[in-house]
This record gives sequence, C-alpha cells and structure tokens, in this order.
Amino acid sequence: MKYLIVGLGNIGPDYENTRHNIGFMVLDALAKASNIIFQDKRYGFVAEMRLKNKSLVLLKPSTFMNLSGNAIRYWLQKENIEDKNLLVVVDDLALPFGMLRLKSKGSDAGHNGLKHIQDILGTQQYARLRFGIGNEFPRGAQVDYVLDEFSDEEKQALPERLETAVDIIRSFCLAGINITMNQYNNK
Repeated sequence: MKYLIVGLGNIGPDYENTRHNIGFMVLDALAKASNIIFQDKRYGFVAEMRLKNKSLVLLKPSTFMNLSGNAIRYWLQKENIEDKNLLVVVDDLALPFGMLRLKSKGSDAGHNGLKHIQDILGTQQYARLRFGIGNEFPRGAQVDYVLDEFSDEEKQALPERLETAVDIIRSFCLAGINITMNQYNNK
C-alpha cells in the first residue's frame, strides 16, 4: 500500500524556520529519523521510504503554500495513490502551540494552502495533521506572525512535538486513521 505524506510550507531561506513551514519541519524530522534524503523533483522535494509493508512518498511542495494543490494532484496521479492515503501536515492558528490534531476530513478553516488543495482535488475528504502554532498576535498581524520564527520557548519544545508528529504519521500508515486519532488526539 502506498501513501503520500505532504508537509505544507514555503521554499527558500526566508521561510525556512517560520511557523508557516511546520509541515516541512515535520517531514524533515521523519526523513532524518528514517535516514532518507529529499531530492528536488517536479513540483517539490520528494523522498521515498518503506515502513514495514507500506511505501511512503514524502512531498514538500515547491509551489509555495497557496498553490500546494498542484503538487499534490501531480504526485497522487504519478504514484497512483488514492485520496484516502493522502495525509497533509499543516500549521494551525486555532490550536495552541504544539497541539497535534489528526482529522480524516474538514474545511480549509481559512488556510490558503488547504483551500487550494480542496479546489484542485475537488474534495475535503483527505486526512490532515494539524500542528498548532498558537495565535499570539495582535489584530491584523496574522501574516507577520505565521511568517515569523518560533519563540525561544517554542524552539525548546519543538523537537519533542516534531517527534510526536512523526509517530502520528507512522501510526496513520500502519494502524489507520481511526486508531491513530483515538490514540493521539487526546494528548
């Protein structure tokens, strides 16, 4: 069975350690833990790995956040992966920093990356791992907040949260979404 695991973010050094790039950070942590490296391919940086009897294609789109759907559609079709085996890792302002929530479907909740994916795929029926980045910003400063780096306190907590996100991805592929949601969404 084959899975497409997508981490949302923006390419380039200006965005590298920003809150909006947490999807890239999670996939980098998974790749590092699995001793694999990303290669620059069409529409993104791609790495492949085996997880027991599962095949995972990891994708960090190079289309920038707001056009992520193009890369996802291409790789789903190229690798012949069903939507039910798609998992998108995304930052979420509505969750406190570090909180992780796996969902089997849902709206874009105002996230432009998810909106584009929904528009391109024509469905909201795909799994997403929401990584809380908090919303500690004054009114009107949302863009600056998501494109800023994590606070020093958040940076200290980040490695453990990234490790948990990697565990959730592994469980999603091996145990399925329902068992994984039951195991992790209450932590």
